[in-house]
This record gives sequence, C-alpha cells and structure tokens, in this order.
Amino acid sequence: MGTRMAVDGQSGGKTKGRKERANADAIAAVAQNNGQLETDELEVIATAVPREGDGYQPPPQTIGEVTSGLIGEVGRTLTEEDLRRVNTRRGLLQLVKNKNIDLEEVRKTLLYEQELRQLQVELVRLQRWVQADGQRIAILVEGRDAAGKGGTIRRFTEHLNPRAMRVVALPKPTDDERGQWYFQRYIRQLPNKGEIVFFDRSWYNRAVVEPVMGFCSKKEHQRFLQQVTEFEHMLYEDGVTIIKFWFSISKEEQANRFEARRQNPLKQWKLSPVDEKAQEMWDSYTRYKEEMFSKTHTTFSPWIIVKANDKQAARLESLRYVLNLLPYRGKEEAAIRLTPDPNVITRFHRKMVELDF
Repeated sequence: MGTRMAVDGQSGGKTKGRKERANADAIAAVAQNNGQLETDELEVIATAVPREGDGYQPPPQTIGEVTSGLIGEVGRTLTEEDLRRVNTRRGLLQLVKNKNIDLEEVRKTLLYEQELRQLQVELVRLQRWVQADGQRIAILVEGRDAAGKGGTIRRFTEHLNPRAMRVVALPKPTDDERGQWYFQRYIRQLPNKGEIVFFDRSWYNRAVVEPVMGFCSKKEHQRFLQQVTEFEHMLYEDGVTIIKFWFSISKEEQANRFEARRQNPLKQWKLSPVDEKAQEMWDSYTRYKEEMFSKTHTTFSPWIIVKANDKQAARLESLRYVLNLLPYRGKEEAAIRLTPDPNVITRFHRKMVELDF
C-alpha cells in the first residue's frame, strides 16, 4: 500500500510538473506573439487597476489588418461552443487571440472586478458600523448628464442591506411642493439613525440644472445659494455626515455616452429632453457649476471632484474616498488600499481653472 501511494505520488508530481511546463510554454508563446503581457502578469493579480494617464487613449493594436477589441463586439463574441472546446490555458489564450480580443483590456476588467469586490466587502463593514453607532450618512452624487452617477451608486449599494440604506432620486416637484420651502421635500428624505442615503441628484438641482433650463427664477437661484450653506451647517451640527461628489467629464466624453445610449435599446430610457440639450447648453452649465462651487464649498461640507472619463476608476476611487473618510470598525484590517488616488479624486479649491476633465 505504502509503495503504491509513493508511486502514485511520484506519478502525480510528474504530471503536475508536465502541466506546469506546458502552461509556462503557452504563456511564453502568447507573450512573445502578442507583445503585450509579461509571463508573470498572467499569474499575478495586482491590487491597483492599471490605467493610462488622464485623457490618454492608447492607439488601437492591430493583428494583420484586423483591429483588436473587446469581448462582446461584433466578431469577437465567445460562444458557448467556443468555451466548451477550451480545456487548457493554451487553448483559451489561442481562442482569445484568434478572436482578436484586446488581452490588456480583458486583464484590466478582471482586475477592476476583483478590486471592486474587495471594496464592497469593506462597505458592508462600514454599514454595520453605521447601524451599530446610529450614524447618519448622506452621500450626494452630482454631475453633468451621463457622468456616471447612477452606475457609481449601484456599485455602492449592490451588496448593502436595503433596510439600512436608501437611494433617493426625486422626480420634478408637484404643485404642492412648488409652493413649499425649497428644502422641505428633501428634509423628508434625510437619513434616519443608522442609515445611509444616496441622493442621485439632490437639492443642488437648483444650483445648476434648474437655472440652466429655466425651471427657476434668478431670485430663487440666488436665495438657494444664500440658504444652502446654512442648511448644511445645521445638518452638520446635528451630526449628519454630508459627502458631496461632483462627477466631472469632458464634453467629448459626454457626447460619446449620449450616442451609446441612443444605440443601446436597454439604455434609451436614460435620455430625456434635458439630456438632449446638455451639449448645446454646455457653457451655461459650466458657469452655474463654477458659481455653485465658489459659494457652497465649505470646510464642514466640501465638494469632492471625481474625474469620471474613466468609469471604472471613478467608481473605485469614489468607494475608496468614503471608506477612507469614515472611521468604521475593522478599517485597519482591510486587505486593500483605501486611500483614494489624487489623480482621480480631488477636493475643490478656489484656484482650480479647469474642472471638466
């Protein structure tokens, strides 16, 4: 029996060794042919998501006369039959190569998903602390149309307990609400004890969207700017934590996202008459936005600017900012970096000139 086990163990070791050598050969072959990935990059998953410098897009890579692209594009979809035929690392890499799929983009997406999951684990810990300590957290997510606000909120809330979390996206005010104090309908939505509330657009509608689109008078707009800092200071003194995000995108990126929505039947509902005018009214949005920053940025309720041209980076760094800011229990045990990237997340300061990235 002992002899047989020893023989089996030796055989298994030889088999394992042959597999490892085959895998190494496959990796080396792909690295040599593709010219993008190093051998160890196929085995080691780093913590940080690799991305190019802000505003820089790498040139398309070509194989022959065919441009490499992403999984899901026409001609690059992996069918169920394709996946059934793949049972080795070499086969999978060869299939991806034959489909002209950009391996670097695939790798980036896999790293993003892994890091997102780790940050969401920390968010669950954060929520437990909020519930146990009776904290009240209000997270305001503002920005231009198609800046990625809704997608970021979904990544925040995906695994949180819905009993201690709400997403507020109010429709246009009713006739009764138009006759009330402007902040009145938002006060009803503020977080209760032990609750996190995400505002997908907030009372800051009156700072930018409403004056641009003519939904409020100049007097109403100026009254809002005078009252909002006092309103937020009262909340701060009462123990409510307010986090104000502004998602900043370039005009070209906004145009691209609008076009993608028009082409995607699952996202066409996102387009509204207000969205259709966003490009036309770009400069007007900019003027009102800059006035909002200059008059409503305070030490107790600062504006946090998120460079959102890269959706994945914007989502990860926004989660990181909240986790880094709040002193929840278990934070020191986090298995991932919680300090946000200053190239993506920055606090507004009055010397800023260019705020649309």
